[in-house]
Amino acid sequence: MTKPASPRRRFPRSFKDLTPSRHFNPRTFFQKLVWKAWLTPRTGQHRRPVFPKLKRRQVAVTWIGHASFLIQFTDLNVLIDPNFANWLFLLKRIRRAGLKIRDLPPVDLVLLTHAHFDHFHKPTLRKLPQPKIGVMPRGVGELARNLGFTRVIELDWWESFSHRDCKVTFTPSRHWGARTLHDHHRGYGGFVLEHQGRRIYHAGDSAYFDGFAEIGKKYSPEIALLPIGAYHPESFRHVHMGPDEAIKVFKELGAQWLVPMHYGTFRLSFEALDEPPRWLREIAARENLTRHIRILEEGVPVVF
Repeated sequence: MTKPASPRRRFPRSFKDLTPSRHFNPRTFFQKLVWKAWLTPRTGQHRRPVFPKLKRRQVAVTWIGHASFLIQFTDLNVLIDPNFANWLFLLKRIRRAGLKIRDLPPVDLVLLTHAHFDHFHKPTLRKLPQPKIGVMPRGVGELARNLGFTRVIELDWWESFSHRDCKVTFTPSRHWGARTLHDHHRGYGGFVLEHQGRRIYHAGDSAYFDGFAEIGKKYSPEIALLPIGAYHPESFRHVHMGPDEAIKVFKELGAQWLVPMHYGTFRLSFEALDEPPRWLREIAARENLTRHIRILEEGVPVVF
């Protein structure tokens, strides 16, 4: 299967490329993001989750925080981009994970969208309940060695993996997959999870691009887990999207529910931590979409 051409994009080639529009030197970047986060009190709480008793075709979605989710069916538990870290090197977690690793149910599948440290967190993966199968982009499997996976599956865009009655398809995104600045062979993308007649889409990290319409046409997901943070300044939209673009993606997917993610957990950009959900609500109200937006509280399962 031929991998479709990705849209043209500018990747970071140095630390300065990771700073906004190259307008800030590394010292300012450190002061605005790292030091400011250090001074921000950590909020939120670990909850001892009360997982619902599901009927067939019901799905429970628990937001752990950032891009991390637990997806539960009557006979399947799936983790996506699990990250329970309080620190990512110098980056402080501002909101606690919604639950603790020890409170997770047995995990059947772990889906990893790309190799960035906030999505592929090795210490978390080592501690997850076993056994588990890891599904990840092509070129990421070597990073999963000795992390406790019983099986590692690598996929290219549009390739699928089936486990019992569950099907996972790896979908394109507009981002980049390098774990280090010059590590360019690793893939990146999102996932469509299909089970018991339900379809859940996790976009991973992505800027807006025309591939979302194709994903919607192919899979028509019911639940869209979409990133809404790390979009300011404008140069960050090369690889991320804001609430305005997330609403546009939601419409193109043809989904029934938009569940926002990738905001409020780590300070990765220059918008206020509470701005993304506030702006999302404003746009949804203006466009008469409020009933389709489900802003989850960390650690609280919601049944769809």
